[in-house]
Amino acid sequence: MKNLLTDIAGVRVGHADDARIASGATAVIFDKPAVAAIDVRGGGPGTREDALLDLANTVERIDAIALSGGSAFGLDTAGGVQAWLAEQGRGFAIRDAVIPIVPGAIMFDLLNGGDKSWGRFSPYRDLGFTAAVNASTDFALGSVGAGLGATTANFKGGLGSASAVTPGGVKVAALAVVNAVGSVTVGDGPWFWAAPFEVSGEFGGRGLPPAFTADMLAMRIKGGSAASSGENTTLAVVVTDAELTKPQAKRLAMIAQTGFARAIYPVHAPLDGDVLFAAATCEKPIDPLVGLTELGMLAANAVARAIARGVFAATALPFPETLPAWKDRFG
Repeated sequence: MKNLLTDIAGVRVGHADDARIASGATAVIFDKPAVAAIDVRGGGPGTREDALLDLANTVERIDAIALSGGSAFGLDTAGGVQAWLAEQGRGFAIRDAVIPIVPGAIMFDLLNGGDKSWGRFSPYRDLGFTAAVNASTDFALGSVGAGLGATTANFKGGLGSASAVTPGGVKVAALAVVNAVGSVTVGDGPWFWAAPFEVSGEFGGRGLPPAFTADMLAMRIKGGSAASSGENTTLAVVVTDAELTKPQAKRLAMIAQTGFARAIYPVHAPLDGDVLFAAATCEKPIDPLVGLTELGMLAANAVARAIARGVFAATALPFPETLPAWKDRFG
């Protein structure tokens, strides 16, 4: 186990980013189509193919997931991933037509200091294609890919990942792009809200503070006020090797998104676009009641851990008056 999303066999992750624009893209590629569902709880989401993932709709399996910065411009990322898959002959077949199925979600990083004057067409389709080309079982964390331009209320955001395995040997893993309106740390200190779920010091081993003060529990949001807190969204992907139906994948997504609340304070705000995709490679049978509950519990823990790891591994953007990285202050 590498403590990465790619601990699930048949899953690869690739990044592409551009330091000049301070933004990027991440592609999650499934070697075989995976059963998938989505759970959206933020008040300002930006998604592609989310309706396809509705339980009432026909297509059950997807070929990839595209995550990106760029706000609505970043929705082009999925087109780049789709183009790469089409070159591989991958997709949903309708007679002679083959259509790669690539849901996606974006977060807002347009005001982070990067140069967003890219002209008529945004770079995100090309970034998505490159991210798919780069997909591997090893990938970097922190300020990379879709997490390059991410921020939180008080520290630089980033991309994190974590994995777990049930006592019965079923694996589940998470990847998160952390661009939250709230804070991932308790107050402005070194402690992460996700500390109770930390494994082997994966985000510094600081635990929780010895006591909580009113200041620690005060609201910290970007810009200090609701009027200037629109530069947000946390995105997550949870993948398991359990054999799930589409409704079961939806339930997994719903349980797993509770990991956001374990790691971000406050969360699911009106201008957050919090989105979680859940996918299953369907390699191992699982009890549909107790087994799915246990899997969801570990998935939520993995999401919380991935969020903390994303901030822990991040590096500050090289622009004036940008947020410090957690490691700049406490590393």
